[in-house]
Amino acid sequence: MKNVLAFFLSGKDQPRIDDENRVNRLFKKRRTSVMLAITLGYALYYTCRLPLSIVKKPLLDAGLLSAADLGNIGSAFLYTYAFGKFFNGFISDYLNMKKVLPAVLLFSAVINLVMGQTLLIWFWIVLWGINGWFQGFGSPGSVVSMSQWFSNNERGRFYGVWSTAHSMGEGLTFLITAALVSAFGWRAVFFGPGLFCLFLSVPMYLAMADRPQTLGLPSVAEWRKDHGDAGNESRGTTLTIAQAQKQIFKMLPIWILGLASATMYVTRYAINSWGILYLQETKGYSLVEAGGILGLNTISGIAGCIAYGFISDKLFAARRPPATLIFGILEVVSLLIIFTAPAGKPMLLTAAFVLYGFTLSGILAALGGLFATDIAPKKVAGAVMGFIGVFSYLGAAIQEQISGYLIDHGATLVDGVRHYDFTEAVYFWIGSSIVSLILATTLWKVKPAE
Repeated sequence: MKNVLAFFLSGKDQPRIDDENRVNRLFKKRRTSVMLAITLGYALYYTCRLPLSIVKKPLLDAGLLSAADLGNIGSAFLYTYAFGKFFNGFISDYLNMKKVLPAVLLFSAVINLVMGQTLLIWFWIVLWGINGWFQGFGSPGSVVSMSQWFSNNERGRFYGVWSTAHSMGEGLTFLITAALVSAFGWRAVFFGPGLFCLFLSVPMYLAMADRPQTLGLPSVAEWRKDHGDAGNESRGTTLTIAQAQKQIFKMLPIWILGLASATMYVTRYAINSWGILYLQETKGYSLVEAGGILGLNTISGIAGCIAYGFISDKLFAARRPPATLIFGILEVVSLLIIFTAPAGKPMLLTAAFVLYGFTLSGILAALGGLFATDIAPKKVAGAVMGFIGVFSYLGAAIQEQISGYLIDHGATLVDGVRHYDFTEAVYFWIGSSIVSLILATTLWKVKPAE
């Protein structure tokens, strides 16, 4: 076991390269490849974690599982993901992301392939829980790599670019995987992403890189002459990683961000997990049509992530609360339209989903990690992502169980066909977004280090 752990540790610093031109070339090359790897690679992670969102109705209609069963399976992933992200986030600060991130993608792909070969509820719960634990490396590991290769005053923009991975991964799942299920049956929801990610873990490994210092390069802060304020720089050089990680627990804004992210994730995962079923049951859409609408929502999310990064960096001088308030209000408006729009208004519904995806992705970038990494010690980006992550995914996991119960509770049997009432669940989802917005607004005066 020690040998396995040692294999994944970050490498030793190498002698510094003296040739400035070579240093510049290596930085530019590696920054581009790392950014592509963590963005596209993390998008692939999503295809191996969202399959159940696609096949809820086929499994329900066939009587293979109940809504409560699906809620329990989904929550198994989210609970283990929450604690996995917390634990893995703290150890990610010590690890070599070139090895870790592709290995986790490969492992998750194998689990999906196994899931497609059986239908035993307890076996699914165990496997999906294991998948959640290891997928918990994805977000903190990506942010650790980003903090190693991108400096303070460019973080908002590049974090926004990386955050498009959420939307790209969801879009791939809702559009392509839904089509696979319609063509080949519910098992394709696991086989398709499993095979795809199995092969693509190799190019991800080739594109990734360990810390700059392990390649004979200076730190990115030194290379870009972007050290932040003197106090923060001094603390960063005098504290060990373990000491800096302990500081996170003493920062009240980090705790508030965790709670704001948790309630935001209730709504986010409610739409991701139950959105297709909602559109099928209440609006009468087919699986492919419902997947297409959610796919458009995720595509607009790509623009939302990038827009949030630029707006908060450029218009508000890297202050996140003003941009978060604007995006949060518009997100609540979009949810109200989604859940009150008449069934015969497809353009209105689609426009609302596009607005929801755009605004939710910006909020996700801020509350899910960007704001926290702004105000926490820079050498513990993985730990702070893990800390926020445990709140976020506990919120998502609790949502999964509560939503499953509320939807099951509102089910009625008409002429032998089960129909689901989402009214109580919708109140829960919208209320959570409002609470998240209020919590985030309390951080109005909190600023990142200059």
